[in-house]
Amino acid sequence: MRSSNPFAFWRFEALFENSEQFIGGFFRTILIAALALVLALAIGVMIGLFSTSKNRFLKVFARIYVEFFQNIPLVILIFFMYNGLAMAGLVMSEFTIGVVGVGFYHGAYIGEVVRAGITAIPKGQTEAAYSQGFDYIQTMRYIILPQTVKIILPPLANQAVNLIKNTSVLAIIAGADLMYSADSYASSSLNYGPAYLVAGLLYFSLCYPLAVFAKMYEEKLKNKDIVTVTPISLPEVIE
Repeated sequence: MRSSNPFAFWRFEALFENSEQFIGGFFRTILIAALALVLALAIGVMIGLFSTSKNRFLKVFARIYVEFFQNIPLVILIFFMYNGLAMAGLVMSEFTIGVVGVGFYHGAYIGEVVRAGITAIPKGQTEAAYSQGFDYIQTMRYIILPQTVKIILPPLANQAVNLIKNTSVLAIIAGADLMYSADSYASSSLNYGPAYLVAGLLYFSLCYPLAVFAKMYEEKLKNKDIVTVTPISLPEVIE
């Protein structure tokens, strides 16, 4: 007679016999997270630049974008894209909703990270660049952003961790991600304990290395005092 223990060995055996479902969801989660992160980084850099520009319209746009996405739950955004937009005639696949929804949502948080990194650079460097004939775009491209990257890497890694975990909300729209795969298997087999435990370990395997990197790099910055930016020589202006 099989044990009724929710973590009995036979339950894990049954799970690994159906491991294809978990493997498919795992790699789908990685793909969605990777594409969403690329989108979030692109949006984040744009929002960060808008937030620190002298153009009032761009600054207001960036502030509205950040406040909007930081103050609504991601699940509401996903439901809106899945049901609301579909009713308006714009039907998207669960995969597309995952990439776009998670990407736009985390773009607001990364935008704040980029903004904080840019403002951490001494204003004297921007003024020096302008005095050499650089415009705003050239100043950001050649002087400010290269130094900003070193400062914002740890919080960016933390945002990547949060992004990976937030892909789990796609389970509510049958996104075929890791969480949906685990929940589907658990519901059909009643092996809830092993299913959620393995899903948690798979998420852990993705997130923990990034969290460790963020912590180690932050300690490296503190030890080497990289956060204190030193003046650099200005490159020639490229016409």
